[in-house]
Amino acid sequence: MTSHARLRTITDDLHIWSPQPSTGWGMANCGLLSPRRGRTAAWIDSPYDRARALEFLELGRPLLAEGARIDRVIVTHGNGDHLWGAEVVPEAEVIATRETLGHIDHEPDPEQLHALVHGIDPDTVLGWYLRRSFGRFDWSGTEVRRPGTVFTGELELQVGDIPVHLIALPPAHTAGDLLVHLPQQGTVFTGDVVFAHTADQPGDHPVHWAGPLAGVVSACERALATGASTFVPGHGPILDREGVQGHIGYLEYVRERAHRLHTAGVPALEAACRVIAERRHPGMSLPERLVVTIATEYRHLEGGGGLPDMLATVSQVAQVAWELEHPGLPTPRAAEQPSADRP
Repeated sequence: MTSHARLRTITDDLHIWSPQPSTGWGMANCGLLSPRRGRTAAWIDSPYDRARALEFLELGRPLLAEGARIDRVIVTHGNGDHLWGAEVVPEAEVIATRETLGHIDHEPDPEQLHALVHGIDPDTVLGWYLRRSFGRFDWSGTEVRRPGTVFTGELELQVGDIPVHLIALPPAHTAGDLLVHLPQQGTVFTGDVVFAHTADQPGDHPVHWAGPLAGVVSACERALATGASTFVPGHGPILDREGVQGHIGYLEYVRERAHRLHTAGVPALEAACRVIAERRHPGMSLPERLVVTIATEYRHLEGGGGLPDMLATVSQVAQVAWELEHPGLPTPRAAEQPSADRP
């Protein structure tokens, strides 16, 4: 099933693929750089599965110069919803930060995730949540295009006559995030250091795996420091500078609450539930993802690092989501859990 996405034109040579609906796990924005001359073009990130990636490819074909093809895919980070669709352009150079390689190895691969989502008992809490969140995607047969060009620091590229400035970031959403700055277009692709929402367009609560939140705030500030006026988040509506500042305010609120609750001795899961109950951002979907973000902040406060056991964490997320949506109802029976290291 495709997403009925649309292409939004930012400039004559820059277009944004926005999946519809624009909210929900895995519904990420992607960019198309299509110089007017030459036989080169590039994607900035790729959709989550093959069907959506082929849709993006077909929508973009009329915008390419004669004889041009997608010969580069710039990946803002290693989550599958920004990388796995690159399989539909198998000859393209895939570019990412060096740290992205480690994140790819930590995540379940497409075969494992497909088996989990479509094989788990849907009458359990985890099965209910995974089917609802990821059941729309089909990763059967997906082959991951590992980045063939990796870098640290900064990297200057040229896509036809379009200069592209890549900026590797310290750990934030993941350990391998980067910004894509297009100075001629006045635009920055932020990847998932920004999950956007506006008064007119809904968005989702962020989910941050690496952290700390101070690092996510710094990444947002680095995006603003480019001087750009347009910011394409990993998920949600396109923002102006004021919108990014508003998102920083959200991050600082969550950080302050996490620190205060940690000081008070409140466990991470309970802290997340308390912050959710405050409903400071009622227009944002997926509040249960605060379970991940606040647990990440707690790990840093307690001197830990690394990445969490993803399946165990998502099981907690699913439980909180069930309780939010089914108050007072009993929890469905527990599933026999797959391996917690790599589902």
